[in-house]
Amino acid sequence: MNKTADSRKVVVDVNNVYKTYYLGHEEVPILKGVNFQINEGDFVAIVGPSGSGKSTLMNLLGCLDRPTSGIIAVNGQDINQLDDNELAHLRGMEIGFIFQQFNLIPRLTAYENVMLPTYASKKSGIDYPKKAKELLKMVGLEDRMKHKPSELSGGQIQRVAVARALINDPVILLADEPTGNLDTKTTAEVMDYFRELNRNGSTIIMITHNNELAVQTDRVITIRDGQITLDVPAAEYVQHIRDEQITVMEQLAAHESPNESSN
Repeated sequence: MNKTADSRKVVVDVNNVYKTYYLGHEEVPILKGVNFQINEGDFVAIVGPSGSGKSTLMNLLGCLDRPTSGIIAVNGQDINQLDDNELAHLRGMEIGFIFQQFNLIPRLTAYENVMLPTYASKKSGIDYPKKAKELLKMVGLEDRMKHKPSELSGGQIQRVAVARALINDPVILLADEPTGNLDTKTTAEVMDYFRELNRNGSTIIMITHNNELAVQTDRVITIRDGQITLDVPAAEYVQHIRDEQITVMEQLAAHESPNESSN
């Protein structure tokens, strides 16, 4: 896929977005003038520590909430201009969610869990039963379709969640700490699936605090104290991390030097 920014459709446009919550009469600003665009076919990591605003941003990108001011357009639709039903429709049809906690229904089989989003929202012209089986085959679970979550491994459960997220052919896959509960081997397996999905054209936004995952994407956006602090290709982010580590080491060395000289 050609990933030149000028030749691809903008699928997420975040323009001067602020988000403020209220505790009684007190205003609590969370996002403070956030700006970025995500193009069709991007694989983007949004990285930030706890309290940075990344969870609030994820809720806005997933159409689970609305900005206090500014514009968030998903596939060309300004979410502040939609009523609740229209927003729910956009969320169900254009966004596939992959959660850290998986959120599978324990009493349903893998196949039934994949079919679950279609009970609320459907696109015309899709043979959903056939598509659900094809997706489970794609993620290597063709022989586990009738198994319930309790009969699957952590990696298999997450692959069911990936298949479920793809059932409505969403414009965007939004993954919230998708490997947070997985071991190293399974994490690598899930990231391999993400890269394969991206190579096949999926637009993926991954919310994470894990730099090791972030550098496996194409682009990294960092957020701190409600503001974007960096928006660079992943290769540049690797260098940024190295520079930060060198700075910390130099600061530690400078701090220790007086003690050493006094000895």
